[in-house]
Amino acid sequence: MRILVTGSAGFIGMHLAGQLLEEGHEVVGIDNFNDYYSVQLKEARHNRLTQYSNYKGFRCDISDSEQLNRIFSENAFDVVCHLAAQAGVRYSLANPAVYITSNLEGFANILECCRNFKIQKLLYASSSSVYGGNEKLPFSEDDMVDNPVSLYAATKKSNELMAHAYTHLFGFQTVGLRFFTVYGPWGRPDMATWLFTEAMLAGKPIKVFNNGNMMRDFTYIDDIIKGVISCIKADNLDLYEIINIGNNNPEKLTLLISLISESLGIEPRLNMLPMQPGDVPSTYADIARIKDKVGFEPSTPLDEGIPHFVAWYKQYHGIN
Repeated sequence: MRILVTGSAGFIGMHLAGQLLEEGHEVVGIDNFNDYYSVQLKEARHNRLTQYSNYKGFRCDISDSEQLNRIFSENAFDVVCHLAAQAGVRYSLANPAVYITSNLEGFANILECCRNFKIQKLLYASSSSVYGGNEKLPFSEDDMVDNPVSLYAATKKSNELMAHAYTHLFGFQTVGLRFFTVYGPWGRPDMATWLFTEAMLAGKPIKVFNNGNMMRDFTYIDDIIKGVISCIKADNLDLYEIINIGNNNPEKLTLLISLISESLGIEPRLNMLPMQPGDVPSTYADIARIKDKVGFEPSTPLDEGIPHFVAWYKQYHGIN
């Protein structure tokens, strides 16, 4: 297949594009290489993909509809995997405009290109954050998600509604993937695994919100990619589909810290803080739907995934 992956220099995007290339598909990548976090890290991810002869990458912002239309017109895509977005819950409190531009305007441009260029299947990144303040656990795709507690979450819920409208009006398949706390090698510097590892190595205290009582359904990157590719290949998904991809096993933030500490051989210094605006106390994925429809089964427990991340982090930063 010829597959478009937007956000190809991002964490999930690079891993997805890489696996698709390994399987022999043609992949076209789009990324704007913005400076929300290290551009050098994004360039390093991009460079891994350019080693494949079946990869073609474009520096393009999805809010640029003219360039986006040109890319679609020059490539007959079989599937579009839309992962580009402005990420981060806390950043959305301080910089709301970029979320509107990227996550709403950008997504509208992707939908219009899929409509105009007769794309039959669009997969797009939603988020576990759409469950907001829901207290019923685990989170099921059938739960109400009308109470977002951050602008980031609101944009992801909006994406699902926009996709529904386009599927209803124009008949192409849209598959919203609600990712749950993804971690692993080549991850983002604004996420807990990176922040905690960085702080411990620097001998600095770790900011532990909600006094350590956070629960997260930490999902290893390889499991996420396995789930996404299963959904790309599946022919039994509904025309409008929403799917959780998670580990189905929430863990306390304090366990994450202890596993990083163990992997580094460094005792952490903890700075216990209250809950932050926009955060939720727990996430927990009900994965019955993806198990039933594509046979997805996560296989990487946290105590196996964290040493992989720490080993990569040290190698990437040249730490012995």
